[in-house]
Amino acid sequence: MAEESRAVESKARRIYDQLLEEYGEPEWKPSSSGFEQLIQTILSANTNDRNSGKAFEMLKERFAGDWDAVRIAPLEEIKDAIRVAGMYNQKAPHIVETLEILYSEEGTYSLEHVRDMAPAAAQTYLQRFPGVGHKTASIVLLFSYGMAAFPVDTHVQRVTQRLGMSGRRTSAEKIKALWEEMLPAETYFCLHVNLIRHGRTVCQARTPRCAICVLQDECNYNMRLGDWEGTPPD
Repeated sequence: MAEESRAVESKARRIYDQLLEEYGEPEWKPSSSGFEQLIQTILSANTNDRNSGKAFEMLKERFAGDWDAVRIAPLEEIKDAIRVAGMYNQKAPHIVETLEILYSEEGTYSLEHVRDMAPAAAQTYLQRFPGVGHKTASIVLLFSYGMAAFPVDTHVQRVTQRLGMSGRRTSAEKIKALWEEMLPAETYFCLHVNLIRHGRTVCQARTPRCAICVLQDECNYNMRLGDWEGTPPD
């Protein structure tokens, strides 16, 4: 079992190194305040970055950046402001409830107190907020605070499964735990970004470009058969 674990860790490191060589090392910079990142990621559910970004800017513009005004505004006004992001009937109440929690507990609309938490505790804390799952919480922790959290989106999940690092039906949450166990925290940001780049440009969902993939030797997916070779456990 120890030998198998070492083999998986070695494969994880090779994947990291090959993606790093192919795409380079992205520079980490705080994307925005943790609070604004949280609101943006709530808006990003089931839509693209362009629409969620537009919805966030429209929300700030409608209420002149006054989050107190958003918290006490009629829900229909918030829905109208974020309509472009879709699912506004769910997202608007989630935003208001998030503001209510922060206002009640912290007296301010900030997540700066998260910096003093251990990553696992910070993850649990953020997942208390409505509409915030492990991916959203991990995005806030990694992108805003550089904390040890590994977000798993559809690209990361798909590439991980095809590489045989997990089973075909392994959940995103289990894949998050797998990468966090296999590699050190300082690799998370680079690996996350590069797996997404690879998923968008090469290991695409319907038409993977296996012939040009730098991870061919590590991959369990057979383009000719449209299936996986072997059956890694879930």
